[in-house]
Amino acid sequence: MSTPDSLEDLYIDELKDLWSANDQMHRVLKKISKKASDEKLSDMLTKSLDGIEKHTDVLKELIAGQGEKLSKEHCKGMEGLVTEASKHVLEEGPKKGPLLDAVIIAQYQRMTHYGIAGFGTAAAYADALGLTEDTQKLKDATGEIYMGDEYMNKLAETSINLQAEAV
Repeated sequence: MSTPDSLEDLYIDELKDLWSANDQMHRVLKKISKKASDEKLSDMLTKSLDGIEKHTDVLKELIAGQGEKLSKEHCKGMEGLVTEASKHVLEEGPKKGPLLDAVIIAQYQRMTHYGIAGFGTAAAYADALGLTEDTQKLKDATGEIYMGDEYMNKLAETSINLQAEAV
């Protein structure tokens, strides 16, 4: 991130960082989703991939709407989360079954929480800047991400974690 001189700069940097975060999460989820054994988990991961693509399109639209060149700023925060997810799911984790599904949910939620924080922050900046349409689009995305996180909580608590405990 370059040194911001204004809230507008901070807002644009946040959008570009989120674009990078989304791309990184999308790439790792494509790999992780193939490892899920639970059908509901697999379906949710597939829906999440579609949601990430939709939210990335929103980010690009908002960046362009600020008269900025369409480019992303490498997100080191998501890079770390993706590295951890790869390590725990694709490299060193359980090979299959409910225990691996529990690990997948945990790693998914870590990345998702980063997205909730980032999109929420961007929405707050947009609101402070009086960008009403931007604010609404970012709040909508935050809500969608949050609903996915809540679904994963429910899935973990009512099914996956119970199955993993029985292993």
